Amino acid sequence: MREFGYQRVFDVPGAVALLGSDPDARCLGGGTNLVDLMKAGVERPALLVDVRELPLDRIEARDGGGLRIGATVTNSELAAHPEVRRHYPALAQAVLSGASGQLRNMATVGGNLLQRTRCGYFTDATKPCNKRDPGSGCPAVEGEHHNHAILGASEHCVAVHPSDMGVALTAFDAVVQYETADGPGELPLAEFYLPVGETPHLETALPSGALITGITLPPAPVAAVSRYRKVRERASYAFAIGSIAAALDVQDGVVREVRLAFGAVASRPWRAREAERVLTGGPASAEAFAAAADAELSAAETLPHNGYKVTLMRNLVVAVLTELAEEAAR
Repeated sequence: MREFGYQRVFDVPGAVALLGSDPDARCLGGGTNLVDLMKAGVERPALLVDVRELPLDRIEARDGGGLRIGATVTNSELAAHPEVRRHYPALAQAVLSGASGQLRNMATVGGNLLQRTRCGYFTDATKPCNKRDPGSGCPAVEGEHHNHAILGASEHCVAVHPSDMGVALTAFDAVVQYETADGPGELPLAEFYLPVGETPHLETALPSGALITGITLPPAPVAAVSRYRKVRERASYAFAIGSIAAALDVQDGVVREVRLAFGAVASRPWRAREAERVLTGGPASAEAFAAAADAELSAAETLPHNGYKVTLMRNLVVAVLTELAEEAAR
């Protein structure tokens, strides 16, 4: 592990000043991802800026609806909050499905957004990896890739984003707020994560030295009837091999509004906009749900050992939307 400096901060301007003073500075929230990568020699920050004491630990209802979630809110606090459970149940379910209770008690919302898209080759410093060493290659393409991307990948990287929380936030059009030395800014989550392309080492559109201060969830009545479903290879404490955040508004058997986002299929949470387009205004039936899934997954590009994900995600779409339609009919 590289020798590093450490400084705890208590106000946003102080944090921003430190982050802007050193391009190798990193925010330390719960450390549940960053510290592990430091131990493995993958992350090598010169300075850790401890942000846990910043006054960014509140979840607040916004005028006109929606929520603002501070960046240092823990995952446990987010999942347990009554307004989250009432108005965005899929978000609470997604957070509870991620990691262990101990890790959720430490992990922060801001840190969850910034966890690295990774696979075993990325976390093994003895192996080549374009994310860690641009231009060195992506051994997963020819090697172990059963849990790798089927959408939006490139020959330069096929790793998948590990966040459960991010999938639900993507379905509900979350917006990320940040602060820099030049003032505040914001990014829709749909623009926050960069496409892989030829630069997989560049993961987010955050400006250099930026500090995430919170997330805004806009009003979304459809989100009150929502669900998160995660498929994994063991019962607990495992990354998804496929997941879905879904919300559905049905009236008289017709889909008035639908939200769909997929996890574990791409380098970022995947908003299934084509499936949403196909479903909106049509029947809320298993056949329609399957057709919408097929439309979204028609763009899938599989590798020899991850093609099962197409069938898995199709079945998830049908199962979860059918459950939501039945719930709406009761």
